[in-house]
Amino acid sequence: MRILWAPWRRKYVESVDEREGCFLCEAVSQPRERWREFLVLHVEKRSFIILNKYPYNSGHLMIVPITHTGSYEDLDRETVLEMDSLLRLSLRALKEVFSPHGFNIGYNIGRPAGAGLETHIHMHVVPRWNGDTNFMPVIGKTKVIPEDLFSTYDRLKEALERMLP
Repeated sequence: MRILWAPWRRKYVESVDEREGCFLCEAVSQPRERWREFLVLHVEKRSFIILNKYPYNSGHLMIVPITHTGSYEDLDRETVLEMDSLLRLSLRALKEVFSPHGFNIGYNIGRPAGAGLETHIHMHVVPRWNGDTNFMPVIGKTKVIPEDLFSTYDRLKEALERMLP
């Protein structure tokens, strides 16, 4: 069995119980001119795209329903379809900007499944490259992310805006 070690996420995991409110609801409620500060890439009627503040890899983003719910079953059909449309858009933008070899896509539902925020469901989209794991996380307890969040934001935002009608 292979084990994925992610020690760089310790700070985030330890702070989960200290947070008040919902950082996703707070982010999407910001006026457009503050989207970059909150890492919001794109907003539709029922869902939005946001960069993960604690990424596994460069370009790690999340697709989130605007409705605050921890249950996938509570999402209406229109929201699910819109989120799927944003997933397709996100994949195209990530491929253009980062040229990944693959993706991890999924939900962490409930704390035992790894959800850092149980009350607001969200889909993770993580670009992957052949050989993107190395000795640094295991030996050095350090994850190397080769680009800062705001550079990633700017590149993805530009690509998304070119792709949108």
